[in-house]
Formats: sequence, structure tokens, C-alpha cells
Amino acid sequence: MVRRFDACGFARLLGLETAGATGGCVRVIMRTEGMENAHGTTHGGAIFALADHAFGIAGNLDGVDQTAISAHIRYFSPPATGTLEAVARKVSETERTSVYAVDVFSGDRRVASFEGIGFKTGAVPERGWGAGPGA
Repeated sequence: MVRRFDACGFARLLGLETAGATGGCVRVIMRTEGMENAHGTTHGGAIFALADHAFGIAGNLDGVDQTAISAHIRYFSPPATGTLEAVARKVSETERTSVYAVDVFSGDRRVASFEGIGFKTGAVPERGWGAGPGA
């Protein structure tokens, strides 16, 4: 699973590399040289892509295909140029959805916090989608 995500064209384009995937926690690193915005700091889109990639891997580790249905990011401070690390972990899940938190670090400093909600496309619930009581 991890190799499949890291081998995709977008991950290769940004140089995203999974540094670990154990105990439901996924760590992804990205070098930021060449990803500066007009202010000379790492572009927010690159930070979002890093967090989203970590979320995608974490959401699919259990072997049930998931796709994102919502994502939100908060930026706290501009990161130093160098390497960023995203750490993703599952917060909660239901039969059809899951919520993941991803923190992005520049060294020891947290520079962004991301929340992603995944929809389990590989899960087949016993009751139909949107079925009410007694369905």
C-alpha cells in the first residue's frame, strides 16, 4: 500500500517519501527546496499536498479503499526551508467514514494541522446507503 502511494506520479513530482507506517501512524517527509511562494517560504499548497498524502496512506492502511470527502488545514507559522514531516493518525471511524488528524512539522515546530474525512469505498454496509430504521 505504502509503495503504491509513494510511486504515484504526484508523490514523485513533489518528492514525497513515507518514512514510517506503524501502529496506525504514518510519517511522510518532503524536501521544500524549489517549493517557495512569493514570500520565500514553503507554499501552502505544497504543505497541504504533503498532509493530504499522509492522510491518504493512513486511510488506506487497513485494506479498505477510502477516498477523501473533506479536508481542512490550519497554518500556524511559515516553515523553514529544508524538510517537512507530516504525521497522520486515525481519530475516529464509523462503518462508512473515518477522520484523520495530520500534523506537519518543520523540525520540532508544528507549522500546520490538517483534518481529513475519508469515505470507505471498499466497505459494503449490511443496510443500504441512507436506509432508515427497519430498512
